[in-house]
Amino acid sequence: MNLINDFLREAERHPERTAIIDRSGTAISYADLERKSARLAATFAAEGIGKGERVLVGTFPGIGLYAGLAALWRLGAVAVFPEPAMGLAGFRNAASAARPAALLANWKIGLLARLLPETRRIPLRLSPEAEGAGSLDHCESLAPSESALISFTSGSTGLPKAIERSHGLMRAQHVALGPVIAPGEGVETDIVAFPAFVLTCIGHGGTAVMPNWNLRRHDRTPPDAVFRLAEETGATRLLVPPVVVERLLRIRLPKTVKRVMTGGGPLYPDIARRFLDANPGKGLTVVYGSTEAEPVSHIHLEELSDADWDAAASGKGLPVGTPVDEVSLKFVDGEILVAGPHVNRGYLDPSRDRETKLIEGGTVWHRTGDAGRLDERGRLWLLGRHSALSGDYSAFSIETAARLWPGVSGAAFAVDPTGTPVLFLAGDVRHREEWQARVVTLGNIDLQIVSEIPTDRRHRSKPDTAKLLAEFRARRKAP
Repeated sequence: MNLINDFLREAERHPERTAIIDRSGTAISYADLERKSARLAATFAAEGIGKGERVLVGTFPGIGLYAGLAALWRLGAVAVFPEPAMGLAGFRNAASAARPAALLANWKIGLLARLLPETRRIPLRLSPEAEGAGSLDHCESLAPSESALISFTSGSTGLPKAIERSHGLMRAQHVALGPVIAPGEGVETDIVAFPAFVLTCIGHGGTAVMPNWNLRRHDRTPPDAVFRLAEETGATRLLVPPVVVERLLRIRLPKTVKRVMTGGGPLYPDIARRFLDANPGKGLTVVYGSTEAEPVSHIHLEELSDADWDAAASGKGLPVGTPVDEVSLKFVDGEILVAGPHVNRGYLDPSRDRETKLIEGGTVWHRTGDAGRLDERGRLWLLGRHSALSGDYSAFSIETAARLWPGVSGAAFAVDPTGTPVLFLAGDVRHREEWQARVVTLGNIDLQIVSEIPTDRRHRSKPDTAKLLAEFRARRKAP
């Protein structure tokens, strides 16, 4: 098998269909992308890249990146992806952890790499634009267990962990995402703010549009830019983080857009309901998963009943749908554990497995770190981080309620290492006394008012509770 066989089949079936539109508006067909990858594969092979060789990728999302990946996988090479949210530190960390044989980068990053000790020692330099005269049309036949990709967790809950994904695992993820991503009637044109999902989109025959906003600052996404890009490309779907969904409340989406899909952080009920009310006839889908397990479940929120919305608003959790067929799921002390063919079985450094893996016989369970429950219909509801459980309260139960209080613009709930439950609120401080009165009714919770709720570096959609707790502890120690 080979991970890119799905793309190659789509290129054979629909050669003239547009595969990718990059951020500059340049488009490439499936046939041309296939040919470009074949030429790059021949060039890389001539440089000595072959099966099992690790190649650090320093190329921004675009045509060159995905042609380069296809070329590497044709050869059976292993792509090493830094964690983009970590910036330069992630690039250096990836080089140090994976020790790649080559660097695939454009000239700017290639020049930068010569200045850093971790990347300066990489022996071979490759370019996504260096196409020779030859073409390598065949694909290396690989065992499902052979490595395709090494990526890294965001490090939002500890040091980043390197994850080695096999061709079999990534193919299983592709299949599990099929019911969500695969086109229905006609061809889907997707604006894709999650670079990894581009592979799934073109593997299912769709057109992937690269966003023209800063993917490292989704919280600053200009809504008008999203509207124009969707209108110019005829986008039918948007794949964006929850913070972008919130920013889209400022505009009405073009008629071509029929569904918005989101994940990577909580989509609170107040935002979801406002979006659906402002965009009648358009769907809103939440996909739940993680770097180690994608997807776990998904749900079309427009199908929720009034009772479901009331349950979410009253602190019963955030609904994320029925677990996908491929996943096995169980709870240990309220924490969600998952296993399945598309769930990562371990990290590049085996010593990190103890943190998040539970092995029972031949089954490797991944500890998600999330708390949750199943309802009577077998649907999964998230309660927030397992570390934030405190008595009858969970992060999402408190945050969902607090977001509806007058003047609140942001809320985050966490439990300090000393066991102190803390609610952080941002907003109009003229409501301070009312907030304090409402917190008292919830229980023995410490209220902290902050200027803003910081968010994770990857998708800017999850409260950065580690930063908030650090500031909280510093204030408590101050004289």
